[in-house]
Amino acid sequence: MGTAVGAAVAGVVVNRILTARRRNLWPMSTVTQDGRRPRWHVVTVNRPPEEVAPGGRLPEPLAKLGDQVEVQVNRAVGDRGTALAARLRHEPTGVVGTAARVAGTDPRQQVRLALRESKMLLETGEILQPDKPGTVKHTITGKPLDLAISRARGEGRL
Repeated sequence: MGTAVGAAVAGVVVNRILTARRRNLWPMSTVTQDGRRPRWHVVTVNRPPEEVAPGGRLPEPLAKLGDQVEVQVNRAVGDRGTALAARLRHEPTGVVGTAARVAGTDPRQQVRLALRESKMLLETGEILQPDKPGTVKHTITGKPLDLAISRARGEGRL
């Protein structure tokens, strides 16, 4: 039973990689073969643009990234706040990019985290911390959960 599930998961992963390669999405680079740039990561902040970047100053989490990122501040669709967007100037490619993501050192994770923290600071005035797990006993079977929790803010949708 476990072998069949593992084979099915491996098949899905291989299929996604091959599909991404056919569409020129793999590996990510500064400019792909079809001339595309790295992907923008965007959050909508419930504040007017004048409060998001007063005098052109970016929120501290994004300012810390410095010249690694391009940042845009625009009115959100329907005039419902501000769209705060950031993208890396140079994304890691190929095996290096994959290894960085697995190790938790991928700069794309830093961009996502900086956007989330910027949104929190602008809307609440503080960076909110997730609740700690209900148990303090670390077990071998709990390692995957501990890893997922430690990387959660740098992954996923914004």
